[in-house]
Amino acid sequence: MKKIALTLVALMAVTMSFAKSSADRRFDMSCDIYRLSVTLNLDEQQMDAVEEIQDNFSNEMKSLSTLKGRQLRHGIHQTVRKDAEQMRQVLNPEQFHTYMRILFATLHNRNL
Repeated sequence: MKKIALTLVALMAVTMSFAKSSADRRFDMSCDIYRLSVTLNLDEQQMDAVEEIQDNFSNEMKSLSTLKGRQLRHGIHQTVRKDAEQMRQVLNPEQFHTYMRILFATLHNRNL
């Protein structure tokens, strides 16, 4: 009987961790900075700034995973707006346009 109870608890723990991790993956906005830098044709100074901005953006998006409804939409809107403002200061107009297309495609693909 003890084995059955422990097996059941272990099964439920694995199931809950899987469900939580799939929800968290939706908000994981970390990306390969090297691939992004090649796509945007960044120089070294821009690459360092973009890496820092992306880390902040990814952390802020992960923190939104607990919100629901209007709070979630508002939080995503504010986070994306802040990210766009910071990127606009670092990138030239052509790079910024390409970055925003990538960002909106990623958000759309993740149903955010």
